[in-house]
Amino acid sequence: MIDYTEHPTPIGKLLLAATGQGLCGLYFEEHRYFNGPEGWRRNPENTHLREAMRQLDEYFMKARNCFDIALDIEGTPFQRAVWEALQDLPFGGTTSYQTIAHRVCNPKAIRAVGTAIGRNPVSIIVPCHRVLGTSGRLSGYAGGLERKRYLLAHEGIVCGA
Repeated sequence: MIDYTEHPTPIGKLLLAATGQGLCGLYFEEHRYFNGPEGWRRNPENTHLREAMRQLDEYFMKARNCFDIALDIEGTPFQRAVWEALQDLPFGGTTSYQTIAHRVCNPKAIRAVGTAIGRNPVSIIVPCHRVLGTSGRLSGYAGGLERKRYLLAHEGIVCGA
């Protein structure tokens, strides 16, 4: 069973989803690749949802710069390797799709890395917003480029258009 709740943030309302094992989704309004919580149960009392809301509030208040939340995310072995690499990106730091491809030992898989990052089910917590194009410019983000720009600025990163 997947529980969910909605949570207001400076970048709009987030829909958070969790199982009994951990957070399994964090979705923006108008999130690419998400069709809604069909078959899920609204339950803001889920322990993992409450913890995620608390930590997100601290992040947006600049009282937290890394997350310590149990995750229960599903993906292919390649996607999971990419998402694990993203979790090593420090607050206020950025990297490129090419660098992530090298980190997952597949330097020619830059497009596949971009696809895996786009399918990250727990944006912000697994910080895909910290990945930029090789030239250092903003590129795709499932929550939209304005949100990506906001999150980067929130962490002290100013980047090109």
